[in-house]
Amino acid sequence: MNLKKYEYWFIVGSQDLYGDETLKQVADHARIMTEEFNSDPVLSGTVVLKPTAITPQAIRGLFEEANASNNCAGIITWMHTFSPSKMWIQGLALNRRPLLHLHTQFNRDIPWSSIDMDFMNLNQSAHGDREHGYIHTRMRLPRKIVAGFWQDTKPRRRIDVWMRAAAARKDGMDSTVLRLGDNMREVAVTEGDKVEAQIRLGWQVNTWGIGDLAARYAKISDDRAEKLAEEYAARYELAPELKQDGKARTAMLEQAKIEIALKEMLEAEHAGAFTTTFQDLHGLPQLPGLACQRLMEQGCGFGAEGDWKQSMLTRAAKVMAAGLPGGVSFMEDYTYHFEPGKEAALGAHMLEVCPSIADGRPRIEVHPLGIGGKADPARMVFDAAPGPAVLATLIDLGGRFRMIVNEIETIKIENAMPKLPVARALWKPYPNLSDAAEAWIISGGTHHSVYSAALTAEYFRDWAEMNGIEFVLIDRDTKPARLQDELRRNDAYWSR
Repeated sequence: MNLKKYEYWFIVGSQDLYGDETLKQVADHARIMTEEFNSDPVLSGTVVLKPTAITPQAIRGLFEEANASNNCAGIITWMHTFSPSKMWIQGLALNRRPLLHLHTQFNRDIPWSSIDMDFMNLNQSAHGDREHGYIHTRMRLPRKIVAGFWQDTKPRRRIDVWMRAAAARKDGMDSTVLRLGDNMREVAVTEGDKVEAQIRLGWQVNTWGIGDLAARYAKISDDRAEKLAEEYAARYELAPELKQDGKARTAMLEQAKIEIALKEMLEAEHAGAFTTTFQDLHGLPQLPGLACQRLMEQGCGFGAEGDWKQSMLTRAAKVMAAGLPGGVSFMEDYTYHFEPGKEAALGAHMLEVCPSIADGRPRIEVHPLGIGGKADPARMVFDAAPGPAVLATLIDLGGRFRMIVNEIETIKIENAMPKLPVARALWKPYPNLSDAAEAWIISGGTHHSVYSAALTAEYFRDWAEMNGIEFVLIDRDTKPARLQDELRRNDAYWSR
């Protein structure tokens, strides 16, 4: 994914009382900052400098222009001097782009021996940004505030977190979730308000019949499947029986055909994410497994059993994580280990876990699957790499969406599981297994989630804030009883 295509407009505030010389220095400083931002590999997006904002008419025009721009994913504001915030009201009221308020100043140090009132008039963001911040708060506008010296690493890293979240939001505004079949029957948590999702998140969530995929699958030639199998052999380890003609290799080639057909369908519908369900496989020889893993690895969002919310959240996380170490995958809590001192949760799914989180080279194998009533499917088998990670889920509470994030530590699986040939991850959730599970359930968390070793909770918080979604964090300090009280207060806030 090329995140550089997303623009972040840098609007620097001032006013016309200071004279041309001061405004020229403001513009020069803003240009230097923009050039440095764009030369820093830490920042994933492209910063575009706009004319210094000094009148209400100019400010409104900039926000109108940003709303109309197909490339603008967000706006960064900074008040180099004092910029009366009433000038900003009309522009901010019109704005439909995520906002980042950068609270910094051009100079790092106070020039003790030479400082005078000319310097003070030019470099007054210490109170200019407070005036600007007030109007955001007064108008109850969602935004991210990053304070610190603009050349330091920490502020730039936090700007990039916001940029990636804004890129994911923009991607969602332009994307479709392609649902193959419906939700798993009788399951509540995978349902939701698809109209509200489009209003709130931009995603179009629509259904296509599994027959559309089956028809494409039937047209994929053996030669195309064999060519894709060559890529499988180069990228992954193949079980011995997959290297020779026979039933197992045929199963792998069937998955290759499903992958090709799915990819063609996704591209034709401009879809960034998709869902499948084992209860609707008419016309397919097996449940898509390896095909789903491969498409996730290429950046697609995925949700099993028709879970369109986690599908689009997986895609959002894939966009945010583009180019970062670690990985992102659809995930499901499966079973617990309650041995004292070693409590952990085992996550997996029937087939569909992304190899981007693998520790080592994944292995393609074919095994029976006791659900769905189809042929033995091919899938990649691996353990997730150890290290810090997060689980995130998106739920529909009937009047609003809520995002829940749990910080976790993925640990190495020390015991062999020869009879469980699926991709899996073992983790210790924070603050501990029991409290984390209670907090997750109190919050209404689903059994499906998005697992990421590439992202932290900050990315998901920024994305939720941009989309007007409640955010709940379960971390080292979480106490279930206290969280329950917080959620009750949240109900009052979000029901306004």
